[in-house]
Amino acid sequence: MPNTPLRCCSRFWERILAHTIFLSAAALFPHTSFATLPNIVVVYADDLGYGDVSCYNPDRGKISTPNIDRIAAEGMRFTDAHSSSGVCTPSRYTLLTGRYHWRTSLQKGIVGRWGAPVIPPDRLTIANLAKQSGYNTGCIGKWHLGWNWPIDEADMELFLTGGYGGKKDVVATEEHRRAWKQTFSQPIEGGPTANGFDHYFGTDVPNWPPYCYIENDRTIGIPSEYAAVELFEKNQASVQGPALENWTLEPILPELGKRGSAFITAQSRKPEPYLLYLPLTTPHTPLAVNDEWKGKSGLNLYADLVLETDAVVGQYLDAIDASGEADNTLVIFTSDNGCAPYIGVEDLEAMGHYPSGPLRGYKSDAWEGGHRVPFIVRWPTIVRAGSVSEELIHQADLLATFAQIMSRDIPSNAGEDSVSLLALFKGVTTPVRSHAISCSMRGLPSIRSGDWKLILGPGSGGWTEGSEEEPVQLYNLAQDLGEIHNLAEQHPERVAEMKAALETMIDNGRSTPGPVQKNDTQVIRYPISDI
Repeated sequence: MPNTPLRCCSRFWERILAHTIFLSAAALFPHTSFATLPNIVVVYADDLGYGDVSCYNPDRGKISTPNIDRIAAEGMRFTDAHSSSGVCTPSRYTLLTGRYHWRTSLQKGIVGRWGAPVIPPDRLTIANLAKQSGYNTGCIGKWHLGWNWPIDEADMELFLTGGYGGKKDVVATEEHRRAWKQTFSQPIEGGPTANGFDHYFGTDVPNWPPYCYIENDRTIGIPSEYAAVELFEKNQASVQGPALENWTLEPILPELGKRGSAFITAQSRKPEPYLLYLPLTTPHTPLAVNDEWKGKSGLNLYADLVLETDAVVGQYLDAIDASGEADNTLVIFTSDNGCAPYIGVEDLEAMGHYPSGPLRGYKSDAWEGGHRVPFIVRWPTIVRAGSVSEELIHQADLLATFAQIMSRDIPSNAGEDSVSLLALFKGVTTPVRSHAISCSMRGLPSIRSGDWKLILGPGSGGWTEGSEEEPVQLYNLAQDLGEIHNLAEQHPERVAEMKAALETMIDNGRSTPGPVQKNDTQVIRYPISDI
């Protein structure tokens, strides 16, 4: 019999050697009655702040998130979880690959319009790993990790016309339509289906072109017009470009809710387990809130969109529960980075809602508000309901966690920065990692060592203003979570020790035990003046 785990189901029972599966599962989960591997659902919010989830921010929050809170009530909430970056693309790379993004060419910023793939075809992802264990895999939502867009070099200017903001005098010509039809009639390689996902549906980047849905490796429809100027008002879409005629933004989130729920329902009827990655497009701009949610928060459009996002999370939970497999489904909810400051955070704070909670900074920053994120897991047979873990964890850890759950070894050239969280899920309180690295939008790294955090440069490294006179910053987060008191001058030996540890992790091409690996490119060293 092939070494492929199948989910037990009465109509397939006769096809399964029950005792073999039971013994395999018992080796993995010796204290459970599992005879199967779990389904895995990863819900990845976009720009949702640490303090935007009510169970994380009871004292300084005004947004109610009952569905996300429900995951915490029925599972485990982590209070010291981090994304790899204060912005989108690098965090997504790390979550999927278990490798710090700064080992690649993406050491600053994000993938731009029509950018090439960040993940090479030979890089192991959580989806590739799951497929090796017999899982069906799906990705529904925002990709933003690049594609091999089949755009002729001579035509590239026809895809860039318009720039940021909506311009009334930008009109698609026949030359535009010719180039767009030629490109969008072809497969688009290098996306989710090239990285281990059996199925993809989404909008890639909802506030950028192309303004259409993509399914697997093709657009649904051929964009033929420039996105309407009305789409660019009040912090909606940001970059003009090819769009389907009459394209609007409000239907995107509900469609992702519907598609994700349908995937869960359909897969629950199959014998194989499934892994579903749900990278939501919200509450990132566009703040395209549907009418039934407008004004519901009593705060602003961003807060309304958080409520609508929470409702979609509820749809996914309802679909899992209705499938009858909630006990055998690992749900992980987290966010790619902190809340974006340009969505009206000053107004929100004036009304008593602090999107970063007690943390300093926002999206893009090396301060905690940029990359300390909600991270909640529900797995009823393994995770104790209502539990809280204060251990340091990182989104890079998903790959090693899933590998341990699936009883698979990770090759030496994969998951170089990934540590399994399974022991923490089971209630162990011993730290699983002693260090972690998260960077700002401009690449400024912050290094954790226990309670200590070192930022190798001045200011936030992002959009939030701060002192530019401090060459490095050292904080004791156990005593100073708001990063107010820079202790670098008082502890020069600790600064030197943490810098040396970072240098070792760079030179070794990994931060976990194993053979030395190569980084994809020369890693920028900080402070810049040291180079």
